[in-house]
Amino acid sequence: MIAKQREPFYVVGISVRTTNEDQKAMEDIPALWQRFMSENIAKQIPNKSSDEIYAVYTDYESDYTKPYTTIIGCRVDEITNIPEGMISKKIEAPSYEKHVAKGNLTEGVVYNKWIEIWNEDINRAYTSDFEVYGSKAADPTNAEIEIFIGVN
Repeated sequence: MIAKQREPFYVVGISVRTTNEDQKAMEDIPALWQRFMSENIAKQIPNKSSDEIYAVYTDYESDYTKPYTTIIGCRVDEITNIPEGMISKKIEAPSYEKHVAKGNLTEGVVYNKWIEIWNEDINRAYTSDFEVYGSKAADPTNAEIEIFIGVN
């Protein structure tokens, strides 16, 4: 959970505007994941820099209790030829605090880690936060997901 600077990068993927109010995000984000997987969106993204999948939380209206945009996609080397229906987002380079969610993805391990994060006293920047689903997430019953929280 050490804060460190990261270089800016771009993510291309599909998105939804949602909120944690009235559990709306609990419907919208799984639906976005379902679409990402069923339409094989990762294969459609050009110029990927890796096969890791990113879930980005950005364009916060205020804090985590107000509307924000969720993007599920991949990190790219350049943002040319963005497929129709997808968006690109530059992830700026503030300092990030790293958290790790370990366990069964189907049992809400990532959501449970977010609840912990929301309850911690973190001086959040509310620019962009993101999850990285890499090789350690290949087994959904025993996954390890990195979560980066933008901090001031």
